[in-house]
Amino acid sequence: MILFDPAADAGWLDYGILIPFPADRPAKIVDFLGEAARRFPGPVLQLDQALELLGEKAPFAVEQRDVELIHASDYVEVLFQKGDDAPLTRALLDIYELIDADGKPNRYDAARAVKPMRDMFERAILGRLAGSYVAARLALEGGEGFCYYLAGGNHHARYEWGAGFCVLNDVVFTARKLQHERRAKLIWIIDVDAHKGCGSAELVDFIRRGLNPHSFEEGCGILTLSAHMARGWPLDAETLSGSLPDRAPNISSDIEIPIEAGEEALYNQKLEAGLRRLEDLSGGAACDLAIVVDGADPYEKDELASAALLALTLGQLVERGNLIYTFLSERGIKSVWLLAGGYGERAWEPAAYFLESLAAAPLATKGLT
Repeated sequence: MILFDPAADAGWLDYGILIPFPADRPAKIVDFLGEAARRFPGPVLQLDQALELLGEKAPFAVEQRDVELIHASDYVEVLFQKGDDAPLTRALLDIYELIDADGKPNRYDAARAVKPMRDMFERAILGRLAGSYVAARLALEGGEGFCYYLAGGNHHARYEWGAGFCVLNDVVFTARKLQHERRAKLIWIIDVDAHKGCGSAELVDFIRRGLNPHSFEEGCGILTLSAHMARGWPLDAETLSGSLPDRAPNISSDIEIPIEAGEEALYNQKLEAGLRRLEDLSGGAACDLAIVVDGADPYEKDELASAALLALTLGQLVERGNLIYTFLSERGIKSVWLLAGGYGERAWEPAAYFLESLAAAPLATKGLT
């Protein structure tokens, strides 16, 4: 099934942000799949319908204590503080890189903003955090073992601060909240965004080392895989040298698959080998859920300059999705997919064509019903 929450889709231009992130990307995917000539094996649900299916009578709202399961309390306090929006606004300007080193606007025009940053945080950022969690619940409990959430995937947000357009890490948040509620034990994070999932790697490392005081005693139970550009942000020399050795992006995922420019033909071969290593690292333990960070920014038609070192064709991206989907379904592993990065007019295509391809692949395979 697909989870589509129009209420959480905020056009960045409404806040004066000039980054080419298309607000209509989820709607284009839904429209594409809804055409008469196309099929998808499963319903498209909005958030209220999903909550009803899960038997939740009240809307799910992310609270401050939930976020502290993964992020530092001081940082969370800045975001949730009421009465003075200045600290939140400053944080968002920094995280979205809207002010340069000289204090001048960068891809930002405050005069074009028609909504306050507080609205962006509460509607889009917290809304997508909730959406990722609900989508994971749908994958676990909804009967199909698969849910694609048309948002989420903010994998750069770190323990003490956001980074790379990511304020809160919905990927690790979802995993940790499910574990806290004892809905899952072992969870895999399979990250195929163009950029390394550096925030997720740091958060998981902090949990393992007991550095988060709000962590709980059950241990971590999360394994991370990241297939990404071998160079460029956040692995450029300036970013690496400006970071502490035990902080992102210097912390490795459990499985790192760096892809050099020009290695696109080897991408899916390397990814398949990485998935097999992920299974080996599990030591025979059953994986309860895979969270797939399904970034479209490796697409050759993507318009974000910092993703240009990786240029997969649409066919290669659909093959990538089918590789992951088949690997998981053959092992009876339920999965939630997050839309993640994708920029420009054609950013909707990789997810849309992948989801269309599933019409020929039944969801009920090897333990998935």
